[in-house]
Amino acid sequence: MVGRRRLGRKFGWLWASYAVSAYGSGLGFGALPLIAVLVLHAGPAEVSALSAVGPAVGALIAVPLAPWVEFRRKRPVMITMDLARFAAMATIPVAYASGWLSFAQLLVVSAVVAAAKIAFNAASGAYLKAFVRPDDLLVANARFESTNWSSIAVGPPLGGAAIGLFGPVTTVVADALSYLLSALGITAIRGQEEAPRTTDKSPLRAGALLDGWRHILGHPGLRPLYLNHMLVAGLIMATEPLLAVLLLRQLGFPPWQYALAFAAPCLGGLIGSRLARRVVARFGRHWVFRTVGTLRAIWLIGLAFVRPGVVGLVTVMAVELAIITSMSLYSPVLATYRLEHTPKHLVARTLSAWSIGQQAAIAVLTALAGLLADITSPRTALTVAGLLILTTPLLLPRHEQTSQHEPELSRSHS
Repeated sequence: MVGRRRLGRKFGWLWASYAVSAYGSGLGFGALPLIAVLVLHAGPAEVSALSAVGPAVGALIAVPLAPWVEFRRKRPVMITMDLARFAAMATIPVAYASGWLSFAQLLVVSAVVAAAKIAFNAASGAYLKAFVRPDDLLVANARFESTNWSSIAVGPPLGGAAIGLFGPVTTVVADALSYLLSALGITAIRGQEEAPRTTDKSPLRAGALLDGWRHILGHPGLRPLYLNHMLVAGLIMATEPLLAVLLLRQLGFPPWQYALAFAAPCLGGLIGSRLARRVVARFGRHWVFRTVGTLRAIWLIGLAFVRPGVVGLVTVMAVELAIITSMSLYSPVLATYRLEHTPKHLVARTLSAWSIGQQAAIAVLTALAGLLADITSPRTALTVAGLLILTTPLLLPRHEQTSQHEPELSRSHS
């Protein structure tokens, strides 16, 4: 059982810190698009731009951060990134209370948070690999995945209620404070962290910026998984601002129903993440990548058929439940495979490259979907996204190399 495996005190603090920030982000789920719609009265193109431009700029900022993260102790990096996210998010309630909140500020905050998230995740992944045994990596990643989905299951309904009672920036305050608490939790981790070693006289050389992509694209298993993941993540996330406009403005869903439509299906995330280890043990990792990787792509088209009222709400929840259950089973297996097949001295740059590619795909596809929705309608754009994602299983690896473990990888690259 995943829940009974003991991974040590360090992991406990790291997991607790992750949980605090995850639940804070769950409360603030979709907060910036929601503020753009309800406070600044933004249209489909503006809401999509908020979800696209901010992460795109954040991804660009994260490119030079990758080698900087690689060659530094990871705990101070994680603390710094948490504090940066706290400071950025805290500016929103201050500006709102002063009457100065603007769309440009939301874009800047989105970019800073996106860049800090990429750097934080790269540092935490490298830190995790350094102290968790290889046999326990899937257990650790499944716990993070389970926490992520449980936070989204609990957070949005509470966040929607809080917005209704206390105003639209309430959940932003909670999200900001969660990053501060996360930083305190990581500070509480004891033990000396080994300083990264490098023989390169200039670890921040221009070539070091591309080392993560070189590793991914040169690896026969990671390359197809990377390309598939970028498209799937980009197309799924491109639907979020479209649904915000469709449900909140065109179909008249109240904020609490909008939050519930995304929160309740997250219970599927608990199921999928807890099954990951057993499914891999029974069917193998390649089966997960091929079969579950396909399943997570076939449901999105259902969002094009959302209607007003209870039927529409149930439709959104059913589609999201199917997607999330598949994703939560697939994601920890992918995260574990990625760590196993990346040498220690490249982990932060590889994880950064992965996240940057994902954010870039999300940004481009969200912007295109927003433009299409502005020209036609959100429902048309949802239909196009649902049809396009049906082609993504063609990018999944067809051979069994993803079921192979490479224990000599780190030595062969050293």
